[in-house]
Amino acid sequence: MMKIGFIGLGNLGKAMAKRLISEGVELIVWNRTIDKAKELGCLIANTPSELISQVDMLILNLKDSIAVKDVLINQNGLIYGNCENKIVIDTTTNHFEEVLEFYSLLKEKRAYYLESPVLGSVIPASQGLLTVLVSGDKTAFERAKFILEKIGKSIFYLEKEGVATKMKLINNLVLGSFMATLAEAIVFAEESGIDKERAIEILLSGAGNSMVLNVKKQKIIDEDFTPHFTNALIYKDLDYIHDLAKLLKRPLFTGSILKEIYATALLKGVENEDFSSIYKIFKNF
Repeated sequence: MMKIGFIGLGNLGKAMAKRLISEGVELIVWNRTIDKAKELGCLIANTPSELISQVDMLILNLKDSIAVKDVLINQNGLIYGNCENKIVIDTTTNHFEEVLEFYSLLKEKRAYYLESPVLGSVIPASQGLLTVLVSGDKTAFERAKFILEKIGKSIFYLEKEGVATKMKLINNLVLGSFMATLAEAIVFAEESGIDKERAIEILLSGAGNSMVLNVKKQKIIDEDFTPHFTNALIYKDLDYIHDLAKLLKRPLFTGSILKEIYATALLKGVENEDFSSIYKIFKNF
């Protein structure tokens, strides 16, 4: 049986790993926090270099490009293991310039890097319903497709290096915009004397009907903002898309104000809450 490695057991990574295990995939994992790895009940490698030496493919799901580079090149990083002909599937939302370096680092070690950011959060990840955007070598993509299909319902192969990451950032511009607009609308409804649940019901029957509101409505109703996707992460992605706007020499209108809205969440000390807690920021203005 093909062995698959997994690095990065945060909220999304753990959901993806559990999904793969439930699909009969033999996982070997590494995580900085060992207790998170122990919860999965699978084999645990001592270092990233040891892990890649033991597996055929390896999946990364990390916080940002800094974390990915650290796993790649720091002491006992992936590039110090047996990388030849291995495939690294990176589901992290990276900076579009940093991924180009990751391609080069692994190519030097005769390995393949597949830039594979995912659309969706914890619940679709646990059900294998993510959308996966993939750039990189086509042969490597075909080899890895069977594992991507266990976590993703829709897979889009975009081939050219850096394009999948750019599309993920564009998606998150829309995601953050929807969430902020919906949150502000619900607060306006409450201030106008309309019950919150009733307002959400009406929005779902009208212009507010969206995957975002369907997924986040209960969090807003209960004001339970345990994280699936944090304010810190959406802020990071909006920061990256500002760099994309500079590269393209285009103004970024909604993205600019949106970044400052989520900066308020960081200022209020709720960066590790679910990004739907932007509702609470609007409500407490």
